[in-house]
Amino acid sequence: MKRIAVLGSTGSIGTQCLDVAVRLPERIRVAALAAHRDHIKLHEQAQRFGVTQVALVDEAAASALREREPTWQVFPGDEGLQTIATLPEVDLVVVGVAGVCGLAATVAALRAGKSIALASKEVLVAAGESVMALAHERNLPIVPIDSEHSAVFQCLQGEEPAAVSRILLTASGGALRDVPLDDLPYVTAERALQHPTWRMGAKITIDSATLMNKGLEIIEAHWLFGAPAERVQVVLHPQSIVHALVEMRDGSVLAQLGLPDMRLPIQYALLYPERVDTALPRLDLTRVGALTFSDPDPQRYPALQVARDALAAGGTMPAAMNAANEVAVARFLKGDIAFTDIMRCVREVMEKHQPQPASLDAVQEVDTWAREQASWWKCP
Repeated sequence: MKRIAVLGSTGSIGTQCLDVAVRLPERIRVAALAAHRDHIKLHEQAQRFGVTQVALVDEAAASALREREPTWQVFPGDEGLQTIATLPEVDLVVVGVAGVCGLAATVAALRAGKSIALASKEVLVAAGESVMALAHERNLPIVPIDSEHSAVFQCLQGEEPAAVSRILLTASGGALRDVPLDDLPYVTAERALQHPTWRMGAKITIDSATLMNKGLEIIEAHWLFGAPAERVQVVLHPQSIVHALVEMRDGSVLAQLGLPDMRLPIQYALLYPERVDTALPRLDLTRVGALTFSDPDPQRYPALQVARDALAAGGTMPAAMNAANEVAVARFLKGDIAFTDIMRCVREVMEKHQPQPASLDAVQEVDTWAREQASWWKCP
């Protein structure tokens, strides 16, 4: 029986994680939950799983839940996430919260001896070197939940790192992959949110359209698997069936395939290294038909080079890039800027930043600074 804490339980990853937990009553016990501000949904989840230790980053939401359930332990703020992540009755922490608060909670969990199932990209993008060093020092696993990194992780089981030639991350290309380049500046948020294969939150869906999600994944793969950035490549694969491929030194190519359903990589992360049948939908290749692959167009997807430049600059540059992207995406969703302005904004914030070593304090400071810069940015 693994006792888990789910950080970000009301989001897409969190709700699917709880669905997996329901399918594994003899293997998984939900011990604690945390969310940002949706105290109504968090209350429903906690009641369903018999949880009385919860956290809400939004302090007003935490107060509202505390009034509703005065006997529960309701921890507020970013510190509340860290409290949940370090509870003695928790074995594994599912990190599904966005932002730097997820980084602080992950570091706290590792220091407390907890295993990590990681869905939050910001953790390794902002501070991958220090987080992975801490995990290795404590001999604790960080098992990725992202479908692409889960696929690579699975392909690499039993393989020596030196035997790996290339890692190929697949990308659907997002909702706008067939929109003419000249029309991209006029795309609406509603159009950009119409992802053809995955059902995800708004931010990650826009990142899929810009391919910044793959840029972030290049950085993550570098830290997770110790792969030089030039050996991590992205290929467009519209069917979203092959989640990643690993080319070995001898020319063999290993691949992990599955339906576009996040519950399978979540289940693998929760049970690693075990595999259990929980009656999730199965892939039938005879019904899928053709699987196609192509190189991404750098004009359509400048985010890939932006991310590679951030990783090459090192230090806090990826943290600045990530924070600026979050704000730029939010501004696009509100109609403040055009779709093609997202990467312009990110690039200009990066040009203003002088990277420094990526300590937790430095990452938090740079995150705040980059968000302010992106909020003030105006299209020239």
